[in-house]
Amino acid sequence: MISVTEKAKNKITELRSQEGKTDNHNIRVAVKGGGCSGLMYDLVFDDTTRPNDQIFEDKGIKIMVDKKSLLYLAGTTLDFSDGLNGKGFQFINPNASRTCGCGESFAV
Repeated sequence: MISVTEKAKNKITELRSQEGKTDNHNIRVAVKGGGCSGLMYDLVFDDTTRPNDQIFEDKGIKIMVDKKSLLYLAGTTLDFSDGLNGKGFQFINPNASRTCGCGESFAV
């Protein structure tokens, strides 16, 4: 399962509206190779469900994750920070053994 905080939910709703996306555009979360720690998060709006997708819903936000990425993301919480130390989405991932300073990549 992947969950979202109230701040992340509000920012996703705001961005969906700003980008002219409909409610059919869900959040796709994936893990890709790269970054200083070896794996990177990928977060986009997507209106197409793929055959290997797992779909979760939290606070009215639907999150699509492919099965391979789910191995790395199970139990993750998506948060949003707009503080002085950085602005953007943050992944609170219990599976990550190490993260980089910017929080955009991780290792397991």
